[in-house]
Amino acid sequence: MTAVGVVLAAGAGTRYGGPKALARTASGEPWVQLACSALRAGGCSDVIVVLGARAAEIVPLVPSWAVPVVASGWSRGVSASLRAGLAAATATSADVAVVTLVDLPGLRPEAVSRVLHDAGRPALRRAVYAGRPGHPVLLGRDHWTGVSASVTGDTGAGPYLRAHGVADVDCTDLGGGDDVDEPPTPGR
Repeated sequence: MTAVGVVLAAGAGTRYGGPKALARTASGEPWVQLACSALRAGGCSDVIVVLGARAAEIVPLVPSWAVPVVASGWSRGVSASLRAGLAAATATSADVAVVTLVDLPGLRPEAVSRVLHDAGRPALRRAVYAGRPGHPVLLGRDHWTGVSASVTGDTGAGPYLRAHGVADVDCTDLGGGDDVDEPPTPGR
């Protein structure tokens, strides 16, 4: 079984004050690199980074071993990004796509490998943290067309996953399930 990682990093980050794909940790590591590295270390042989807002500024931050793609229509929401990522994934030989968001700087490779464990083309899995659905989300290749056809606007694959019996994979002990919507407040 082979896996391709897909990092959704196209948004403008209006609440954040700019694209989160340009954000960095306190030590200066770009979030986009952290996401790519977590996917690769967790078991993805290839990684695709879906860009949109200010893509030209973000491309230099994408690791050389990852493939940046620009989602046309990225401003219409996460659905355009997910479709672009899955379309790019079809050019690989991967059996599954492991999808995550760029604004999860705490995502650990162990969560990726846990979601990947014994997965195949018909699989649908998602990490859950203290009972809350999160990322990464694993989409077996058998579902890529269905997911792409079902997503609209700023709604991701959640409705498709629920309708098709997604398996929850508990990752509570790994942390990293919270996305970051606002920049850190100085002094906190």
